[in-house]
Amino acid sequence: MTMQFEVRGEYIQLDQLLKASGLVGSGGEAHALVEQGGVAVDGVCETRKRAKLRPGQRVRLG
Repeated sequence: MTMQFEVRGEYIQLDQLLKASGLVGSGGEAHALVEQGGVAVDGVCETRKRAKLRPGQRVRLG
């Protein structure tokens, strides 16, 4: 499944993106997913829950 999300402003934090897009139900769930290595940004595992995502970056779960 592919989904696009519009970033309003310079960036959005990874945990906020996961919540706003409905991919997780809570901030705690977002933090756990990221800390467990379940998120990649532009093909690289991202373990910083507040990583700054900018327009054009790709996020993948799993």
